[in-house]
Amino acid sequence: MATAKSITTDKHMLYPSPRNRHRTIFVHEVFVPYPYMLIDLESYNFKGNYSLFAACRLTDQKMGQLVTLELLEDELKFKAGFIPD
Repeated sequence: MATAKSITTDKHMLYPSPRNRHRTIFVHEVFVPYPYMLIDLESYNFKGNYSLFAACRLTDQKMGQLVTLELLEDELKFKAGFIPD
């Protein structure tokens, strides 16, 4: 079993998804409070790069996922198209 190393930022403790093509935290971030929901970022057909992390929001210890995106237009596209199960 592989162990993921965590990354701590000012706002989150992050665990990278093994499916990430890019292991970068991009400037545009969207926290979604659904830790077990499958988020298929490839289906959004973003123009820029993106990455997904399991996340713990440090302010309130809320678990979820953090989507990070290279482009603002991709952030807006994700927010408009994301519908929780």
